[in-house]
Amino acid sequence: MSDPRLTPDPTRQTRSEPARVVQPVTDLLRHPGGPRDRQLLLGAEVTVMDDSDGFSYVQSAHDGYCGFVRTIDLQPPLPATHKVSAAATHAYLDPDFKSADRMALSHGCRVAVTGTANGFAGTIFGHIPEQHLAPLAQVEKDPAAVAALFLGTPYLWGGNSRAGIDCSGLVQGACVACGLPCPADSDMQERTLGSAMLNDESYRRNDLLFWKGHVALVWDAKTLLHANAHAMATVFEPLEEAIDRIALTDGPVTMHRRLGVL
Repeated sequence: MSDPRLTPDPTRQTRSEPARVVQPVTDLLRHPGGPRDRQLLLGAEVTVMDDSDGFSYVQSAHDGYCGFVRTIDLQPPLPATHKVSAAATHAYLDPDFKSADRMALSHGCRVAVTGTANGFAGTIFGHIPEQHLAPLAQVEKDPAAVAALFLGTPYLWGGNSRAGIDCSGLVQGACVACGLPCPADSDMQERTLGSAMLNDESYRRNDLLFWKGHVALVWDAKTLLHANAHAMATVFEPLEEAIDRIALTDGPVTMHRRLGVL
């Protein structure tokens, strides 16, 4: 049976038009007005396949995820040139940090820079500090370091931003920043990311540990970094303690995978 998260509903395929997200973050819903499955960030590219009661049925370009977003959160495509590389930033009315802030942006938001002035990059959304942006093509080297930018971020089921994130959102954001294709949910990540380390309990940085419904990054041989509902935040946790704690509710580790990074 096809996965409805990744396979467009044929009854909803009335058109095929490219668009982009123009809000800092928008919920990707299971059905119009329904529960959040994931989130899309500013500049995310989608294909719009249908519209219904103020919602558009879309498929995300970067991971193929399907769902509904508010139609007003979409506009025609505008190719991005840069991405937010800091944990978070603001877009200001003027190229001046004392001017009014127009919107808060998360790591991973994508924008088209039209010019620079006074240390700020101009965009249609406002002026963003240049030191908080990186060229779209820039690739990070260490997923764990990217994930650490989200330390202290509140846990949010289906979240993908610095305002709120869950375990698989954290892993996806870290991997994508490092040029590693990554699906959105932990069960998909467990099947596809890196290489399976069967019967191997020697953990190294950027390994992934999976449980039923949960994923965590290995920071070092003794420490995990993960977004979790126990702490309701993205935190460091002693690795062996976390394995024992999670086993009490979710069972044992189901998979140990190693990403293809140093």
